[in-house]
Amino acid sequence: MKFTKLDYCQYLLNSQINYTIANLAEHLENISHDKINYYLKNEKLTPRLLWDNVKNLIVIDEDAYIIFDDTVVDKRFSFEIEIVRRQYSGNEHGIIRGIEIVSYIFVNPKTLQFWVINYRIFNTKNDELIKIDHVKNMLLGLVYQKICLLT
Repeated sequence: MKFTKLDYCQYLLNSQINYTIANLAEHLENISHDKINYYLKNEKLTPRLLWDNVKNLIVIDEDAYIIFDDTVVDKRFSFEIEIVRRQYSGNEHGIIRGIEIVSYIFVNPKTLQFWVINYRIFNTKNDELIKIDHVKNMLLGLVYQKICLLT
């Protein structure tokens, strides 16, 4: 069995709690942790790819809205990932080692459905943009994505 972008995207969309490679490998026959790790190391998964996979699934509604989310993915036991840094986590109510992800989510309140439609990994060491710059760029992306919202 070959591991694909679609497999990985479906896992991320359906996984509510545990997003680890080990957890994914446990749920796939004939796909090992090493095979997934090798795939992710060599594959570029971009915000554009995410958009291309969800744009036809979105149910537009006049009452829909966008949520901007600033999440710290807990990586307190990861010491070899370059973008892990010490930062405040609201979930932990304190400083942890983690990766910060800024994303926005399209929410349809009538159907109670939501779709992550864009994200940025906030990397202060290699990125000249501050968090608000990422949010600004993502807002400009709404124009490209032709998502209409009332203000």
